[in-house]
Amino acid sequence: MSRATTRALSIAAVLALPLLAACGSDSDEGSNGSQESTDATGVTDGTCSYEESGEAARDVDLPPAEPTVTTPTPAVISTSNGDLDVTLNGDTTPCTVNSFVSLAEQGFYDDTPCPRITTMAGFEVLQCGDPSGTTAGGPGYSYADELSGDETYGAGTLAMANSGPDTQGSQFFIVYGDTQLSPDYTVFGTVDPADLGVIEEIAEAGDDGSNPAGGGAPNTPIDIVAVTVG
Repeated sequence: MSRATTRALSIAAVLALPLLAACGSDSDEGSNGSQESTDATGVTDGTCSYEESGEAARDVDLPPAEPTVTTPTPAVISTSNGDLDVTLNGDTTPCTVNSFVSLAEQGFYDDTPCPRITTMAGFEVLQCGDPSGTTAGGPGYSYADELSGDETYGAGTLAMANSGPDTQGSQFFIVYGDTQLSPDYTVFGTVDPADLGVIEEIAEAGDDGSNPAGGGAPNTPIDIVAVTVG
């Protein structure tokens, strides 16, 4: 195995490991949607499938089976340190965006910390989306990845964290610098490059090194105040 391949696998493991505690069972109880005729975007017969999985960090309803956003759509992630203007890829990742929008509209992300930042070369991300602030919490359901196999993770990428294939929940990460990952994480939007300075300032202050897989809680805390779509 080449050094580059080894490094890529190591970085991928760093992102996945902290979410293992949030991974639920493979039971199909609570499934919202069919499992047949899935197209390249992850939509099954025009609907999305969300399955109850694990304990919810904050009680929410399952997203609707039919995607509500199917075009590129603006949103604002308001944080304690400044606003992040984003564009959601409703056209290419409708089920992921559908979940994100549903959680936002139910207030799942309101007043929640971003519990982890990494500053190592080749892995510069801010991880958010867990109201428990532990990097182990989720919405009480999981759903399938929406991958093309061509994903890249340049600065400004908005992507889903996971603990393995088809284990997406609520946690996501924002790439603020060079990040080399294998194409295993659904890219569901972009952050306006002009707003990345908000995260870069957090990164400059470093982290507490508390996460055994790399990085830790930001030394300068950053909380999501609210997420507004449209």
